[in-house]
Formats: sequence, C-alpha cells, structure tokens
Amino acid sequence: MKIKRLFTMEGEGPYQSLEFENRNSIIRNPDGSVVSEWENVSVPKQWSQVATDIMAQKYFRKAGIPKHLKLAKERGIPAWLQPSLHDQATEEQVAADAESSGEETTISETDAREVFHRLVGCWTYWGYKHNYFDTEEDARAFYDELCYMLANQMAAPNSPQWFNTGLNWAYGLDGPAQGHYYVDPKTEEVIASNDAYTRPQPHACFIQSVKDDLVREGGIMDLWTREARLFKYGSGTGSNFSDLRGDMEPLSGGGVSSGLMSFLKIGDSAAGAIKSGGTTRRAAKMICLDADHPDIEKFVNWKVHEEQKVAALVAGSKTIKELINELFAAIHDWGDETVKFDLKLNKDLRKVAKKARLAQMPFSYVYRIIHLSKQGYTEVVFDEYDTDWNSEAYQTVAGQNSNNSIRLNNEFMQAVEQEKDWELFWRVEKVKAKKEGRKPVPCKKLKATELWEEIAYAAWASADPGIQFDSTINEWHTCPADGPIRASNPCSEYMFLDDTACNLASLNLLRFRDPKTGELDVAKLRHGSRIWTIVLEISVLMAQFPSRNIADLSYKFRTLGLGYANMGTYLMVNGIPYDSPEALAVCGAVTSIMHMTSYATSAEMAKELGTFPGYERNKENMLRVIRNHRRATFRAPDREYEGLTIKPIGIDSQHCPPELLKAAQHDANLALKLGEKYGFRNAQVTVIAPTGTIGLLMDCDTTGIEPDFALVKFKKLAGGGYFKIINNSIPSALQKLGYEDSKISDIVHYIKGYARLEGSPCINASVLRSKGFTDEVLKRIEEQLPTAFDISFVFNLYTLGESFCKETLGLSDEQLGNFEFSILKHLGFSGKEIEAANDYICGTMTSEDAPHLKQEHYSVFDCANKCGRNGKRFISAGAHIRMMAVAQPFISGSISKTINMPSDANVTDIKEAFTTSWRSGLKCNALYRDGSKLSQPLNVNVEEQLWDEDEAEESVAAVQPPQIRIAEKIIHRYIAKRRKLPHRRSGYTQKAVIGGHKLYLRTGEYEDGTIGEIFLDMHKEGAAFRSLMNSFAIAISLGLQHGVPLEEFVEAFIFTRFEPNGMVTGNNTIKMSTSIIDYIFRELAISYLGRNELAHVNSDELQASAVHTQNETEPEFDNEQVVSERTLSSEESQAFLEQEENEFKGVDFALLKNSEPESEQTLADFSANSDFGTKTPGESWEAQERSMSSLVLEARMKGYEGEACHTCQQFTMVRNGSCLKCASCGATSGCS
Repeated sequence: MKIKRLFTMEGEGPYQSLEFENRNSIIRNPDGSVVSEWENVSVPKQWSQVATDIMAQKYFRKAGIPKHLKLAKERGIPAWLQPSLHDQATEEQVAADAESSGEETTISETDAREVFHRLVGCWTYWGYKHNYFDTEEDARAFYDELCYMLANQMAAPNSPQWFNTGLNWAYGLDGPAQGHYYVDPKTEEVIASNDAYTRPQPHACFIQSVKDDLVREGGIMDLWTREARLFKYGSGTGSNFSDLRGDMEPLSGGGVSSGLMSFLKIGDSAAGAIKSGGTTRRAAKMICLDADHPDIEKFVNWKVHEEQKVAALVAGSKTIKELINELFAAIHDWGDETVKFDLKLNKDLRKVAKKARLAQMPFSYVYRIIHLSKQGYTEVVFDEYDTDWNSEAYQTVAGQNSNNSIRLNNEFMQAVEQEKDWELFWRVEKVKAKKEGRKPVPCKKLKATELWEEIAYAAWASADPGIQFDSTINEWHTCPADGPIRASNPCSEYMFLDDTACNLASLNLLRFRDPKTGELDVAKLRHGSRIWTIVLEISVLMAQFPSRNIADLSYKFRTLGLGYANMGTYLMVNGIPYDSPEALAVCGAVTSIMHMTSYATSAEMAKELGTFPGYERNKENMLRVIRNHRRATFRAPDREYEGLTIKPIGIDSQHCPPELLKAAQHDANLALKLGEKYGFRNAQVTVIAPTGTIGLLMDCDTTGIEPDFALVKFKKLAGGGYFKIINNSIPSALQKLGYEDSKISDIVHYIKGYARLEGSPCINASVLRSKGFTDEVLKRIEEQLPTAFDISFVFNLYTLGESFCKETLGLSDEQLGNFEFSILKHLGFSGKEIEAANDYICGTMTSEDAPHLKQEHYSVFDCANKCGRNGKRFISAGAHIRMMAVAQPFISGSISKTINMPSDANVTDIKEAFTTSWRSGLKCNALYRDGSKLSQPLNVNVEEQLWDEDEAEESVAAVQPPQIRIAEKIIHRYIAKRRKLPHRRSGYTQKAVIGGHKLYLRTGEYEDGTIGEIFLDMHKEGAAFRSLMNSFAIAISLGLQHGVPLEEFVEAFIFTRFEPNGMVTGNNTIKMSTSIIDYIFRELAISYLGRNELAHVNSDELQASAVHTQNETEPEFDNEQVVSERTLSSEESQAFLEQEENEFKGVDFALLKNSEPESEQTLADFSANSDFGTKTPGESWEAQERSMSSLVLEARMKGYEGEACHTCQQFTMVRNGSCLKCASCGATSGCS
C-alpha cells in the first residue's frame, strides 16, 4: 500500500517541529505522601503534567530492558527496522572491564520517544514483513507519520498496546509462554505461542462464550480461568450467560440446578480478587442475559439487593459499635463493683440493654459484652463500615465487579407497548424445541410491563442493568452466517461474535482542526483514519490471544475499533451547543467520514492482501449493511433501508456544514464502490470507546462522544499538588461567539475567580490585618488560593500555622481538630460575607449569570452535570440519546457513553429514556442517575435534620430479632512459647531483583517443614538499610519461633507501599511488588501457605515446589512462660475518624462589580501551558485530620464522583462512558 506524508517531510524525522523537555512525575496519596516518583521524564513540551504522568507512571516499561542491545540482522528487513536482541557479549565485556561486577545490566524507559519507537517500530516491522507496504519508502512514511501523530497527541491506541507492544522487537525481551495462541499468516494454522513477548497482546476488548458445563473446556469454571488471563494483562471481557440453566431447573441425572446466580457470584468474587492484585490497571467484565431466562428477575434485582446489604452493613455496624461502647461504659463506670455486671441492679447497664433491644441488636451480644467485661476487657474491635466503593462493605457483597446488561429484542419492547405477557423458558427446553422444530413450552409467564417496571426501578436504584437491544444489534450484523451477536465487551462499544477480540484506537478531533479557521480539516481526518485503520489491522496480524478459539475467530473476522475523542470540546470551541441540530449534524458527518474512510481502507487492503476469511459467506449481508450506512449519510427515505426494523437517523443537510456533508457523502460512495469491487479485509472497523486513560494522554477535555463533565476542573502541577483551571475551550468559544477580550476576561474570572485577596469584598488583606494576620501568614494564604475551590479550606491549621492559630487567634486543640469548625466564622464573618468573598476569589464555577454572557449562548457551555454550587443547567438525557442516535448509523460496533440523569429523576424518566433509545436505533443504553449508588452518601444528607434523639426511648416494645452473624475481632492475650530450631535446618534461598535492587531471601525450617526463621540481605545497599533489614528479619524470626502464625505477618505486610518497588525478576510466580516487604511476604505466603492468589502466574503453569511439607506432628516447646500481657487499645487497632459530614449550603450569588487593578490579556492565559496563579506545593486532597465524608464532599463539589481512585487514592474519579476514570493518574475501571 502507498503511504502519503501529510505531517512530516522525507529525511527530516518525525520530531523536527517538536521540542522535548525533562520533567518529574509524582503521584501522591490524599495525605500528600508519594505513591511513586519518576525523575527526568522526557516528553513534548506542549504536553500537560497529567499527560506526562500517564506516560511515565503507566506506559513506560519500568524494568527489565537490557542495557546492551544489538540488531538481529533479519533477512529482508531494512537496517532501520531490524529487531533488537540482548547483547550478552558486550554486557559481559563491560562487566569484566568495570571495577565492580555489580553494575546494573537492565534499564527502563525514560523518554516518550522510546515508547513511540517501540510501538510504531513494531507495527511497521510486522507490516513490512507481511507486505502491507509497496516500498520501503512507504514503510518509512508510515513510521514517521505515526510517531508525529503520537507525539502531537493526535491519536492513541488502547492501553494494552502501550503495555505490551514492541517489547520483543525493541528490546529483545522474552519469557515463558503464558498460554496464548496465534494464527500463522502463511499456513493459517492456530499455534501455541512459544514465549510471552514475540507476539504481544494488544487487544483491550474480548467477548467469550460460556457453555452450560461445570468443569470442561468452554464451561463455567474454565471461563473464570480465561477471564483471569485477560484481567492479568489489563484487558476486559464480556459473556452472555443465557445458556446456563435457571434455578430449580431439572437436571438429566435427577435433582435440580443451583441456578445462574450462584455461578455469577463465584465469578464476581474471582474477578474482584484478580483486580485487587493487578499491576497495570483494573480489569472489567460484562454480564449479559437474555430476557427470557428463568432467572431474569433475580438478575435484574441483583445489584439492588446487594446495595441494600451494604446499607444494612453500614447502618448496623455503626449502631452496634456505638452500643458496644455504651455497654462497656455502663459496666465499668458503675460505682458499685459488686453489682455492675447485674442487668437488674445496674440501672445504666439496663438502660443501654433496652436501647440495644430496641435497635434489634442480637441480645446474645449484650451478654457477650458482659462476659468479656468480667474477664477484664474494656473494649473489643468492631469494624465500622462505610459506603465508599472500595470499602470492605462493598467487598463483602456480590455483584460489584461487573457491568450487567439485559438483552431485549423487538418482541419484548412491543409486548411492553401492547401490555402482553412475556414467557420464560427452561434452557434445556429451548434446546430440545429447536432440535424438534417446535415452539418451546414456557416455564413461567410474566406481564411484560411488570418486568419492564423491575428493570427501570433497578436502573434507577443502582445504575444497573443496562439495556442491549438485540434485534437492532443483529440487524446491523455484518456476519450473521456465522451466528448472532450475543454479548459485548465491558464498556459495550464492541459487539460481535462470541470468542472474538478487538483492539481500539481513538483520534483526538481537536488536533484535526484547521489552525486558521478552526473548522475540521477533512484531509487530515481522512489521512488519520486511513493510517490508524492500517495500524489496527497489523495489530490483528501480530497479536497473540488468550485461547485457541479466540485466536482462530479473531483472525478470521479481523474486527477493528477505530473511534474518536473530544467531540464535546470540538463543538464548544466552535460555539455549537451540544444539544442543537447543528451539533447533531456535525457529529453525524464527522463520524461518517471516519467510518467510511476506514471501510474504504479495509477494501483497499482487501485488494492487496485478500478479504477476511469469513467474507464470502457473509458478502451479501455485509454489503447490505454498508449500503445502509451510505443511505444514512444521504438521509434516505425509510422505505429504502434494507432489513432494518428501526430506521436510523441520517445527517440533516439543513444544519450540516456543506463541506462536511459533501465529504461524508463522497466517502460513503467510495467505501461502497471499493467494497463491491474488492470486498473487505475487516468485518468491523469502528466503535466509540470511552477513551479513559488515553484521553488523558492526549489532553482531551472530553472523552469519546461525551460533553464536558464540568467547566472547572482540578489538574495536577508538575511539582506536585493540584491546580484549578478553566476548560481551555471556553475562551476560544467566547471568541468564536464574537466577545471582546475585556468581556472574555470578565466571564472567565466570574467562572474561575481572581485567586487573590486584593479586591475581594468582606474578606481581604486589610480586614485580615486588623484581625491580627501578619504579612507572612497572608503570603501563605495567597499561595494557596489558586488551588482552592473554597476559601474555607485555605483558612486551616496547616496554612496558617499552629502557633498563629493558638497564640494569635486563641484557638484550642479541640477546635482545630474539629473539621466542622470554621476559622472564618470564628473571626466574625457571616455566611453571606464568606460566600461573597468565595465567589470573587474562587469563582462560581458556572457560566450562568456571568457578566456580558448572553442567555442565548448559555447552552454552548452546558455540561453533563450542574456546574458549581449554584448551577442549575445541565444537558438532558434526551440530548445524550439524540447525540448517540446520529452517530450510531456510522459505527460498526456501538457507543460507550453514560446518559446522565439528575438525582430527582423518577422511574418513569428511566423507562422513557430506555424507550427513546430503542426507537432512536441505539444498540445499547447505560443510564446513571446521580446518587443511585450508596457510594455517594452526600446526596442523602437530610437524615441529620430529621433525627430526634428522644424517639428511641418512645418507640414501642421491640420484638426479639432473629439471630444474625456479626463479624468481629476480639483482642486476645498472647502467651509466648518459644520453639527451638534444629542446629542443622532445611530451607531455601531465593534471589530476586525488585525495581532494580537485588534481594536474597533465606528461610530456615523445622523438621516438619514449617518456617521458623528468615534471613534478608540486600545487594549493594547502604549499611544502615542492610542493618535495618537484618534486624527486621530477626524480629520476624522471633515472632515465628514464639508461635505468631505466618498468616498474621502476611496479612499485616502484603501491599505495603514504598520504594524500591516495581517489576520483579528472578521469581517464577511474582512479577510485581509494591515494596520489598510486600515481595517477602508474598513469597513466604505462596511457598508455605499455598496462597497462590497472591501470585501473578498461575500455579498450574509451574512445576510443583518441594520447599515444604505438611505438618505431621505437634510442635514441641520449651521455656514456656508468660512474657507479656496487654490489651490493645481501640486507637491501635483502627484509624477511622468518627466525624459527621459537614453541611455545605449553596447561596445566591450577587453579581460583584469590582474593577481589576490591572488589565489582563485573557486569551494569553489559555495557551497549552497556561496556569492560573503561581505554582504551589500545596495539596488539594489533604487527608490529615479529615474524615472520609469530608473528602468525598469536597470531591463532589468539585464535580467529581466522590469515589477514591484504586491506584492513587485521589478523589478525582469522573464518569467516563460506562465506567469511571481518574483525572489524576488515568486509572480506569473500563478497558480502553
């Protein structure tokens, strides 16, 4: 194929016009502690710090790259494209010449250009090797153009490409095979991979089949194994479980089935365990179920019931913990020692016992506390749960590790409209009826409207299940001859046959604009679509897959997933409201150009390389689908569409820019013409993915097809901390709408504030000086203002200083320790005065009522959520649906997008949104009502106002509740019993390299094979650190010899996080650790406790270890004596801060007309590297002395979801398609 140059010049290299600079990348915890730090990271100068962090923390290969490389000299490959090999001879020579033999032999990636070369070079190598390019010059142009596009953030592939692609080609990495398969392009045979790296796993999205079989290949338990292999490499998977028999369905051998739900709960637990130990990112899964399954009602209400369990755990744990403490206090505070344990004579104890009974606390627990008090205990540890998504309460219940979707066909939707019955069928009966050519006999009948009501209520209450419209999906199916589409990937954008895979890439639409006009440059978009379609096709060629069947079918159908990001930003900078006819027309035209160009490229490749193997038997259906795509481009009459029940929404020529419409229609004609002549290389070519992590890498303000989630966001500074910035598209949009620079400046400051005390009403420097504030303290306050979203968080102990707070302001420790205490109110400022100053300094964070802004332009700046404290506008659910509906006719797969709904939406609104989606031709729908998850407790804060303390005493007599099981942990007294080790003892020595640091672990064992001691030695570490590790080993050894179970040490020390950490080499089962201590106790747990879930390589992939045997006799002890006796305090066993949520009430904003002391050039503030204010090391997420609820509250007020990131623990998670992503580190719960 010919590759033209559009962005680069031959002989100049891809980075000729770019400037690179070195930066540091730091990821911090909410308390300011460093999670990881990467120094001297080289990236393009125009990249933001967030993009730098994504590249450094997630996509750089951290370890294991040989320091010395040589070219492989492969025949037929140009010198510049040769693979690299580990140069052992040079390495040995350098080591021999060096003074010290301990020189590191491996390095890591530190330059973005190394990553670009690794990816693009690998794609170019495989493409050149298999004749994708006409000449070497075409291959070189392909390489240069892609490097340029990556460096300029014009496009990005999905995360598994960044993780896995090119490690063997660029660095010669190899390793043992992981159970993958690939198809040899020459023989077309499925072959087991010989190693882990020669062929990468670049695919993010998988759909896997599951049979109604327990343990055999392709069955239920086999699916959990296949899912684990995908999760381990950072991919996502979905499956349709409709073949599994329902609850109480008769079995052929007698008895009845345990039902679908029992197996789903097993799979959910397995997925959760794998996620918790993932080293790249969280994986995700999708569970699909047909609406005629016998267990459909249980499935629909699954997450509703699990959310109720969480509510019960949270409320019950708080109530019981409070009662336990009151019981202990009533006993030990009673004056008469002789009767303090007597329920009849101790009145305080009797009063609390009655209160416990009214609260339906099991009365046996009251007696338990009395008995413990008699033994001298003054407290027990009783866990208090909260509604945070990562908390133990959510980990305790099922259904939290997947997205759930119901497959609804047109027959069901029509039954709802006509209020007909809906039939459910036993699975075996459906199979028998199909074989016998008859209609199946239903096992149960429901009213379709009743099931519809259950679905809508469940979605309203728990944001699950989503809907997949089965009939619409399969009417757009390009390959029905090979079976129906039954499932999707976790984010719902990839929909195709079972046991297939798709790799994704997205174009950043903002980078494809004409720099002069701001309009879309069609030539650039076509060029980008063509070249990235080739990239994805080559990725299919070079890939390995997690099972034989997936390798076979992915090769036969070669499905691709090209999409775009930043559609919402593109519309805003052009002054187009997201919910407008023009926006819909632009979206349809842009999507059509990308989609049909990709299909035209696929036909072009079919001419050169042949069609995909399944094309001929699906030719007529595929061309029918392409013709329907083309008709939507021309907005043909409904009667012209072939085989579609729901007619698509075409491009509206009255509102579409003429040049876009002309280009879309030309590309549609070309794709159909080439397809009819040559066929197609790929069964599918496009999807709209959520673009979570890669969206941050490309500095996209919006992801996928989404609008912006808030006008004001908080991004991380290069030196750490967070910085408030306004959406960079707002000034451009205002300029496009015709506003003058001075008016733009006023609007911008209204939204983001002035970030200074000078000019502020009520609270300013002169007023504060009169209250005792010094210049030094005022300077510290000024430094924090640019990062603050509320000035109340600047006036705190850490900013003002402890001595100033106590000596000058006269504050006590109790006041300073109370998060609800307001220093500003203590200084005498009223609520209205604080509000007025806050709006001036920190901004309103909304465009509503902004000075100079015309009301007809408000809609241009509407976001998915209400902006700021006082914002009322947001994009309606109907607008989200309409935007999806105009893009869907030009997408092979589907669209991953969240349809946001306000908290006051009702069940009827949910049903209307679902019905509108079906009638609009969408393939799927995921609704998210604000507050539908318990993990957002701040939406429900009226209970404090309604509670009356006296109501508990006035309640009617309680009924004895049923016995329930309470999880608890009692602190015991330990008696030391030292057990001697033999003088000659067995054990093993394990050498490993952790983050580039060598560690030697030696164990000593008793005769029965149990561990009794450990020795630790660090190679080339400082004397102090080596001594510290030696002392730590002695302490652990003494604990083991005195009877402390190894399990206690393991639970205490795994997942500890400090440096050195990272990749582990030299160990067969452990490949990543968060610290040296984490690695030590993972190794001991695997070797001596059989804790294989802590390993990164399955135990069945390794030979059995003989390092230990089972205990056969009781251990012998000597010198038995009591050496210590103590009861741990509550403070030592828990760290939960019991603080009530702080109420924040919105107030009306009175427009402030304070003139600035100096004029400003606003547009200059919004360059790619603009920062509002001075850089400061302060943190926005200061967790010390702050409750979890206060952090969640702050996050919600900033526009985030209020959930902590599982990777960096920041509260910067935002809704992203069907998933969540972290705006700080880029971690995502999705699969792209």
